[in-house]
Amino acid sequence: MNVEVYTLNAFAKGGRGGNPAGVVLEDGLSLDAAQMQLIAKKLGFSETAFMEKSLLADYKIRYFTPASEVNLCGHATIAAFGLMHSLGLSKEGTSYSIETKAGILEVDISSEGLVYLSQALPQFLQKISCEEIAPSLGMDAGDLKTGLPIQIVSTGLRDIMIPIRSRELLHEVEPNFDAITAISEKYDVVGYHLFTMDTPDDAAAECRNFAPLYDIPEESATGTSNGALLSYLYQHGQRSLREVEKVIFRQGYSMDCPSEIRAGLRLSESGEINQVRVGGAVAGIERRHIMI
Repeated sequence: MNVEVYTLNAFAKGGRGGNPAGVVLEDGLSLDAAQMQLIAKKLGFSETAFMEKSLLADYKIRYFTPASEVNLCGHATIAAFGLMHSLGLSKEGTSYSIETKAGILEVDISSEGLVYLSQALPQFLQKISCEEIAPSLGMDAGDLKTGLPIQIVSTGLRDIMIPIRSRELLHEVEPNFDAITAISEKYDVVGYHLFTMDTPDDAAAECRNFAPLYDIPEESATGTSNGALLSYLYQHGQRSLREVEKVIFRQGYSMDCPSEIRAGLRLSESGEINQVRVGGAVAGIERRHIMI
């Protein structure tokens, strides 16, 4: 079987960088999970999105890493709808519902053509000691003692939020992927999301993301993780009520793949989080065929 696959970068900054994803549009092939997994493995990107018809929403999307299926992927969702927008299959100023294994979510396309994904409401889960995490990053525990906790947070996928004291230290991290995999298995998380608020511009934070458990050593832009990070920063008093609607995160600079992730929270009158959104631009659309 010859399957048409689009490749493109989500969360691109200035037409370059971003995070590559594969997208297979619904074309009547009715691929099964094993075939989807094979395509994702052959393509080799951190995630590939498969669009399907849905009885519950406008579209159904399934997400596969080279190793396994995951419930949700922010950058692959941005890629899928950015692709459809470029092909004239989706319209600016329109909202779409998507069925995922993380629930029914909403995708919006802004008047500028940027794609935004609404994530699940945040869950603030277990805290983990600096002493347990530091060796897996080739760091001393003191490098992680910032006054903020290392904590598992989920807006659809469970990630460990790990604050780092400086941008310099962030780029000096030497991940031990076997150790990160073991800790990810222990806590049932996708991986680590490292961040520092020591940035050279107006970005809220610069980040690095490691998910070796899913065959993703490092990822240049992660939508779900940064939605969780913004929720975490607000929860722990690092962003005020007026500083959460439009936020930018930097990622991918350690990989020479600069990415810009836009994020925002909508709050109730009492300050509770009502919505988490992440968005960005796409670039570098190509079409290829994969035999399975």
